[in-house]
Amino acid sequence: MDAFDNILVVCIGNICRSPMAAALLTERYSDKHIESAGLSALIGHSADTTAIELMARHDIDISSHVTKQISETLVREADLILTMTTEQTKWIESRWPYCRGKTFRIGCWLHKDIIDPYQLDVEVFEISRQDIVDSLEQWNDKISDAMPIQTSTLSECY
Repeated sequence: MDAFDNILVVCIGNICRSPMAAALLTERYSDKHIESAGLSALIGHSADTTAIELMARHDIDISSHVTKQISETLVREADLILTMTTEQTKWIESRWPYCRGKTFRIGCWLHKDIIDPYQLDVEVFEISRQDIVDSLEQWNDKISDAMPIQTSTLSECY
């Protein structure tokens, strides 16, 4: 399997979870092309203010993030698509069946969805951020070495 050089991170609005996850991935894998998008994005908006402030406290700047809608072009170009929930994974796979085998819940190895912190307290944003960090740690060897993940049963990542 080829390396995961083009990674797409997806959530609902592309203002909280996916921008945080994309920034964390970019920090870790500066040699890879990382994008984020939303299933129902408020196109052209910035990241949520609370997300921007929280990530800044962790020395990551997402203030220049601009939201975008998921598209066939984005999913076709992606080597790996990471979602925040099982439902998002299923939505993408039902819309673009050829994405099966490259679309996974970011928390699949921890058997968890990433809670949506939108319009909630900063503490919930921190829980989401930490869950993303913990989840990405599980992806490290798979992304770094491009280990085949298709050998896993699909139920492991749902």
